[in-house]
Amino acid sequence: MSSMTPLEKAAQRSRHLLLLVAIALMGCLGGCESAPDDASLPSASSPTTEAGTVPPLPDSDDIDAGTYLVTSYTEPFEITVPDGWLSDGGDVLSKDDPDHPDEGAVIVAWWPADYVPTDSCAWVGALVEVGPSAEAFVDAMTAQTSTVSTPPVEVVVGDYSGFEFDHSIEGDVDITACDRDKFCLHSGFSNECSRWYSTQDERETYRVVDLNGQRAVIWVTQFHESINSELTREARAVFDSIVFTSDK
Repeated sequence: MSSMTPLEKAAQRSRHLLLLVAIALMGCLGGCESAPDDASLPSASSPTTEAGTVPPLPDSDDIDAGTYLVTSYTEPFEITVPDGWLSDGGDVLSKDDPDHPDEGAVIVAWWPADYVPTDSCAWVGALVEVGPSAEAFVDAMTAQTSTVSTPPVEVVVGDYSGFEFDHSIEGDVDITACDRDKFCLHSGFSNECSRWYSTQDERETYRVVDLNGQRAVIWVTQFHESINSELTREARAVFDSIVFTSDK
C-alpha cells in the first residue's frame, strides 16, 4: 500500500498535469509557425515600383536599353531605345558611328519647330511663324526652297494621325552661299535658327502628328551617306517605336 496521504496524491497529480502541459507547449513552439501580422505586406526584397510603369526619359548621358516616357507635348509618347544611345536635354537621342567616331551619325529629335524659313539658304531675318496644326508645318516645309521633300503620306502614331515626309537639300545649292554657311530648316525662335544642316549630305524623315489641333514634330536624321547601314536601320527603328497614347 502507498504511504502517501490523499493530499500528497492530489499534489502529485497536479505536478503531472503541469508537466504534460509544458511538454505540449514546447512541441508547438518547435513545430508550429506563427502567422504574420499582415500577410499582404511585401518582403524586403519585393519590388515597390508599380508593374507596367514606364520611366521618364533621362535628360542626359548614356541611357539603358528600354522604353521611356516623353512629356514634351500636350500628349505623352513612349519611345524604345537599344543600348548605346545618348540623351541630350530630353529632346534628342543620338548615337555615333564607331567607324566615324568624330562625326555626327544619327539622331532622333523633337524640339519646338514654330518658325520655318521660306528659303533654307536665305534664312536670316526670314523665319516665318507657322500655325499650330500639323498641316501648317507640313505645307511650310514642303514649300521651302533650297530643299526638296517627298510627298507627305498619312500615318498613324498610336492613337493619333499625322503625316510623314523625307527632307533633304536640293542637289545644286552651294552651302557656302547660304546665310552663315548653313541651311536652316526650322526653329523654335523667331530670330535664330535651331535646326540646320551644316553639310549638303544631311537628310531627314519627319513625322508630324496632330494632337487634337496641336502638333508634335519628330524627325530622324542621317548626317552623311557613309554611315553604317545597320546604324541607320537602328535609328529608324527608334523613330518607328514612338507611340502617342491618349488616356481620354
